[in-house]
Amino acid sequence: MQAKASDVVIIGAGPSGMTAAHDLTKAGYSVTVLEARDRVGGRTWSNTIDGAWLEIGGQWVSPDQTALIGMLEELGLKTYDRYREGESVYVAPDGTRTRYTGEMFPVSAATEAAMNSLIATLDALAEQMDPGRPWEHPQARELDTISFHHWLRQQSSDEEACNNIGLFIAGGMLTKPAHAFSALQAVLMASSAGSFSNLVDEDFILDKRVVGGMQGVSIELARGLGGAVVLNAPVRSVSWEENDGDYRATVVSDAVTVTARRVVMAVPPNLYSRVSFSPPLPRRQHQMHQHQSLGLVIKVHAVYETPFWREDGLSGTGFSASSLVQEVYDNTNYEDSRGTLVGFISDEKADWAFSLSAEERKNAITDSLAQFLGEQAKNPVVYYESDWGSEEWTRGAYASSYDLGGLHRYAKDQLTPVGPIHWSSSDLAAEGYQHVDGAVRMGHFTAERLVAELSGDESIRGVSAGHHSARQE
Repeated sequence: MQAKASDVVIIGAGPSGMTAAHDLTKAGYSVTVLEARDRVGGRTWSNTIDGAWLEIGGQWVSPDQTALIGMLEELGLKTYDRYREGESVYVAPDGTRTRYTGEMFPVSAATEAAMNSLIATLDALAEQMDPGRPWEHPQARELDTISFHHWLRQQSSDEEACNNIGLFIAGGMLTKPAHAFSALQAVLMASSAGSFSNLVDEDFILDKRVVGGMQGVSIELARGLGGAVVLNAPVRSVSWEENDGDYRATVVSDAVTVTARRVVMAVPPNLYSRVSFSPPLPRRQHQMHQHQSLGLVIKVHAVYETPFWREDGLSGTGFSASSLVQEVYDNTNYEDSRGTLVGFISDEKADWAFSLSAEERKNAITDSLAQFLGEQAKNPVVYYESDWGSEEWTRGAYASSYDLGGLHRYAKDQLTPVGPIHWSSSDLAAEGYQHVDGAVRMGHFTAERLVAELSGDESIRGVSAGHHSARQE
């Protein structure tokens, strides 16, 4: 087996690992990036399916994602606006379909008031939180020991309002049922985006896309690293020893064995257990990792000869907490004459969909798309389902979150290094949590800490990684 030596070995070639490698290389340190897949990009991936180019993974850029925007500018990658002209569609719990404009769903006055009250309450709670220290929130334990589902119903008796607000966090972000995570986890999701109001504003959170796809970030970074990136190299073991305050780590993959002074685990926490560590990780790390898991979502791509909904004065945007497809957007590619819709089926609805045959599932999903945009939606020329839950080296979407009580109990240690091992992924970010922006922020932060450690800069080494918000102004 091939053997290499470098200052740092990075496990995972997604945006976080690639950003860290990029920064370390610029700082003069040698790196080796080991990637289990046959491609870079992690949870960002573009591919041509049946002649249609699709963004299978993460894809959107919002105005506050300054770390990602900065990286796009550095790499010379351009962005374009998501199509949003025309009316949106809301499907009510009773199946009523209503076209509307503006941010608020077309609901009754009482439900609108309840939704606005819930948004204001969540904004106020998010304002009290430093997303880098969610466990220090004044109500951390109280909010972390009640599910988001039950917390919402403590605030309001309006079931439609509760389900609509829950949609933005549960199905829309954490891709778990609202009863499966805490209210504190929901507040963190809002705080990491700047406010809950940002999450309910699809024109903000889903503002732009990258020309050529978000995977281009990792592809361009890999191009600059050359032979430092090794594909088809799943890591099997990490062993290390300390000698006079310095570390020597040995990382064994299927393709190469690397010795290094530091190791970066740039993969989601649910994959840590795929690696054998020697010495074993501390008890608290083992416990923490068992309280983190990814959700489940089907990202559906439906391509049509034309974006027919635009001719009907529709934007392609639709919402329904009660439908199989809970969100749908115009996802037509840059300068493409064909029209593409992207829809999302999350958590328990995804469970049900996967219980169907492939043909039954396609029919049920396209029927749901037709609820929003008309009968033509039932007949795409290309249809594809992104199923990250079945991806061997991801196993869920979009990123990990804690179970009830786990966030305030463990989060302060999720970035604490273990010997030479550091942790870096969007799952662990403060600002930009769950987004590519968070991955880039964590890559920058991890590289900064490693440069400090390797150079002996005590002024930076003294900063506790567990208390760093990974903020990049």
